[in-house]
Amino acid sequence: MKTLFAAYRDYAAKRALYVRTRNEIANLSRAEALDLGIYPEDAAKIARQAVWG
Repeated sequence: MKTLFAAYRDYAAKRALYVRTRNEIANLSRAEALDLGIYPEDAAKIARQAVWG
């Protein structure tokens, strides 16, 4: 079983990855995002799925 500190450290790392991923997607130009087949408005959903599955 993970210690409380280890669990918090894992959560903090995943949260930081989520925020970084969400911001990168949200900051794409509309043309770049559409070329990738995504909508910038879906940044939070895409980042959440990428980090937490």
